[in-house]
Amino acid sequence: MNSLSLSRSTSSRPDLDWSQLKETILMLNLAVTQIDQSMNEGNASVSTLSTSFTGLATNLSDIQSSIAQLSQQNGSAEKMKVIIEGSASTALDKVHSAIIAFQFYDKLSQRLDHVSGSLSALTSLISNPEELYSPIAWQTLQETIRSKYTMEEERRMFDRVISGVPIEEALIEFNQDMANKSNCEEDEIELF
Repeated sequence: MNSLSLSRSTSSRPDLDWSQLKETILMLNLAVTQIDQSMNEGNASVSTLSTSFTGLATNLSDIQSSIAQLSQQNGSAEKMKVIIEGSASTALDKVHSAIIAFQFYDKLSQRLDHVSGSLSALTSLISNPEELYSPIAWQTLQETIRSKYTMEEERRMFDRVISGVPIEEALIEFNQDMANKSNCEEDEIELF
């Protein structure tokens, strides 16, 4: 029988086998599960992308149709021009919205994947009695987690939290770093 069976000791039903370490492992596993579920729910952004691209296809089809009509009817050229301009503008807006939603979802998925992996690695560390009390194992875990951050602002936040800065303060400083970064850079849209 494994240690996490239904008859195990829990914080609500402690016995001599109860351990805060086991409870920590369970909570970490819960966090990993919640992150994975959040990633699944994040597929709403993909749905937005799908809707945007479907609308874009419709707008582009309208543009092609209007161009064909424009070729056939010289008398209503000005009306067709307005329709084409409106459809092109709408299509461009949808493309921008789709790209932004795609980038957001991509970043969110990457971050949640890193957090899930980090929590799993932490669970493995604290589940192993030999590593649990090893400063080298903890340092290796922290270096591994830190190495997954791609932005300097994320690495600074990590360093702050690891050095003991309260989470709320570290988040405020992270948000300030990000605001300063966005003020220094022009808004760019990355095309994949």
